[in-house]
Amino acid sequence: MTGFQDCAPETKAAGGDGDLGSAFSDFMGAFEVFKETNDQRLDELERRSAADVVTIEKLDRVDRALDAHRARVDDLVLKAKRPAISGDGPAFRSAASIEHKAAFETYVRAGRDHDLKALEMKALTAAADDAGYLVPEEVDREIGRRLSEISPIRAISGVRQVSGTSFKKPFATSGPAVGWVGESDARPETDAPVLKELVFPTMELYAMPAASATLLDDAAIDVGEWLAGEIDQAFAEQESAAFVAGDGDKKPTGFLAYTTVDESAWAWETIGTVSTGADGAFPATDPGDVLVDLVYALKAGYRQNATFVMNRRTQAAVRKMKDGDDTYLWQPPAVPGGAASLMNFPVVEAEDMPDIGSDETAIAFGDFRRGYLIVDRMGVRVLRDPYSSKPYVLFYTTKRVGGGVQDFDAIKLLQFSD
Repeated sequence: MTGFQDCAPETKAAGGDGDLGSAFSDFMGAFEVFKETNDQRLDELERRSAADVVTIEKLDRVDRALDAHRARVDDLVLKAKRPAISGDGPAFRSAASIEHKAAFETYVRAGRDHDLKALEMKALTAAADDAGYLVPEEVDREIGRRLSEISPIRAISGVRQVSGTSFKKPFATSGPAVGWVGESDARPETDAPVLKELVFPTMELYAMPAASATLLDDAAIDVGEWLAGEIDQAFAEQESAAFVAGDGDKKPTGFLAYTTVDESAWAWETIGTVSTGADGAFPATDPGDVLVDLVYALKAGYRQNATFVMNRRTQAAVRKMKDGDDTYLWQPPAVPGGAASLMNFPVVEAEDMPDIGSDETAIAFGDFRRGYLIVDRMGVRVLRDPYSSKPYVLFYTTKRVGGGVQDFDAIKLLQFSD
């Protein structure tokens, strides 16, 4: 078996399929070392009621290396998927789109906005009340695509685009009265359904990348691609935190911000929880059983598309668990770019989820496509600022996004409480 010294990820230039294949092989090799080391720990626990300190330290090192290998694979996959923004080619874009891109580039490089202002007035854009100018359509589309790949909650949630400041969705709190009748019986009039409304306002999210005069003067630089690359990670980090735990004050409402109740007392507008039975921990015996309870707290119609959501430290804890057949509950992805699985359900790693602790809801499970809705207002806007940080030019870039739970029965939480 490969030793631990072979687990540390190598530093290689990102690029070809060879690098990705090698990185994925290294990741799978690290997982084999992890299983071997954890099996040794479990054997020591069984024989001596305590694991050797050296074994525990080695397992921690292997676990960190496994995370590092996975991060490297994900990074290579993301880079391989990322095409140049100009890759659509003029033949596939309208004349108006080409004109807008040229005017936008002139504005970014030189600050001249006459052509861009005329185009936006002509288009009568829905976002004309905001400061700055809309980025070209292909840049907007690329920013959205990158966000869906690097923002973990966005990747699994429902997404709706709107042109206004909010999205309103009606839902029925009670359906019409129904019943059985005979063929010749009179049909009584039924009650109409009772409707309420969910409102998802969009909030402004901003980033402010800076550029030097040299970069803006370099004709080889695609300014649209540069801008997308500068803001995608910043936007993804901020919105991901809000989708998990945002309080709804000038930001989306995260699914952990809603009132939680024990699943036995669940009602609409609350999130149901399943307790581990141990304060701040998994149960000492058969810890995987509470994960089974969590899975089956979700109705069958939601389970078929359900996903586990947790941070990497919680994932490190569940990695060590086995079922009654001595099989690990957590399994690595089958292909580069795939998701790890827990009890055959995909696992999404969201660093904004809380760590395992007293009364913490550290693991979420549900059909997030039906359960959580992200609302994007169309258009990303840029305002050029050459004055505030001379000699650099700042680009105040904004997008409007909202979010909240749309189906309270589609998401359940594992609470670490007795």
